[in-house]
Amino acid sequence: MCAWSVGAAGQNCHYLRPVGKDIFKRSLVRLSGMSDIVVPAEWVADRLDEVRVVDVRDAWEFEGIGHVPGAVNVPFDSFRADAHAAEDGGDSSGDASEGAGDDRGMLPGSDVFTDLMQTAGIEPDDRLVAYDDMHGVFAARFLVTAELYGHDVERLHLLDGDFSSWRLDHETTSEVVEFPRSEYTVDPPAETPLVGIDEVAAATDDRETVIVDTREAWEFEEGHIPGAVRLDWRELVDDESRGLRPREELESILDSRGISPDKRVLLYCNTARRISHTYTVLRHLDYPTLAFYEGSLTEWKAAGRELETDD
Repeated sequence: MCAWSVGAAGQNCHYLRPVGKDIFKRSLVRLSGMSDIVVPAEWVADRLDEVRVVDVRDAWEFEGIGHVPGAVNVPFDSFRADAHAAEDGGDSSGDASEGAGDDRGMLPGSDVFTDLMQTAGIEPDDRLVAYDDMHGVFAARFLVTAELYGHDVERLHLLDGDFSSWRLDHETTSEVVEFPRSEYTVDPPAETPLVGIDEVAAATDDRETVIVDTREAWEFEEGHIPGAVRLDWRELVDDESRGLRPREELESILDSRGISPDKRVLLYCNTARRISHTYTVLRHLDYPTLAFYEGSLTEWKAAGRELETDD
């Protein structure tokens, strides 16, 4: 709900948070075989007063091109570390949980993420829907970051498609909603999907684990973790709709690579951006055991670990 005011910057909407009731009691609707993790535009459009929509595009896109009504802007670069932990050799503030060590990768640090969420007016119990204009890969990274810092994973959703897809059939606006600063606190869970470099190395000999490289073919050919199979994250996206391929096609692609739900699936790329999308898709498909190598190939190479090439 909005309270409108007129100021120097024009008309603004000041968000009024519903009080005294659960604004999302009714069951999540499953459409066309979709889970409640990746949600269609119609699902979001029907619930704009009940969810917090997060736009992770650059500020100039959010303000200049327009955005989903009621969305708040949290640009991608704001929740990424300036440098990969394996390359800067520095501080441990990026740790997603105590003792995470080298797992911190490109995580921004709990203090940074706390401030971002507070500035955006996001509360720990908010149901979040994230989107971008790149088939969801940047939005998925925001959701994974939120999960690793303790936001309820059941309240994290990816818009199926992106802004270009949304604007074809749904309303957009240039009006900026001003949310009051929240009291958001980071509370990392005791267990996360993060795995460290030694666990990845051990998995190369584990028949119950399939290691998945989500990068492009040329990157994979130049060098990959031994035993990994390649699955370019974009193979799971339909270029025309800009959203996910139909469930049957997704399952067929995954099955052709030996990526099955009865195995532990361990994902990596270069800096943990692309695996965020694949991780979200596999959660959407109810894969039960997923591992997330935040350090990815950047850390693997910096540590001098063995690489396998097509040669």
